[in-house]
Amino acid sequence: MSGISYYTEEGLQKLKDELNKLKTKGRSDIAKQIAEARDKGDLSENAEYDAAKDAQGLLELKIAKLEEVVGNARVIDESQIDTSKVSILSKVKIKNVKNGMEITYTIVSEEEADLKAQKISIRSPIGQGLLGKKVGDVAKIIAPAGEIKFKVLDIGM
Repeated sequence: MSGISYYTEEGLQKLKDELNKLKTKGRSDIAKQIAEARDKGDLSENAEYDAAKDAQGLLELKIAKLEEVVGNARVIDESQIDTSKVSILSKVKIKNVKNGMEITYTIVSEEEADLKAQKISIRSPIGQGLLGKKVGDVAKIIAPAGEIKFKVLDIGM
């Protein structure tokens, strides 16, 4: 992943906390697993040792990716967001044109997306379709089930 991503302060702090946990507890746990496997004898035929080394490699890869994400992260100043159009951190009330169902979503970064909390990724089809729309605009979203039209009813924070 490259490029700058935008986060809320809360979202960036969660990423930093996860990174810290992986670097401390995660590395410590893997080191213990490797030590225990090493104590069991011949390393050339020790599947436990191989599995622990593989897990270590995966952990280090995850740490490296998370460090890159945190390094490219920027906190969004909510006071600078233009609520006349949909952008990241906008709370958007939309209406499905076909069935009349209304729902409110908050547009967030990919890592902060949580459908249960009605937070959708800016990179999701709906997030991308709504981006830049104003109140009254109709967004045409291409979904696996076909085209869906949403009317933007309200934009807030």
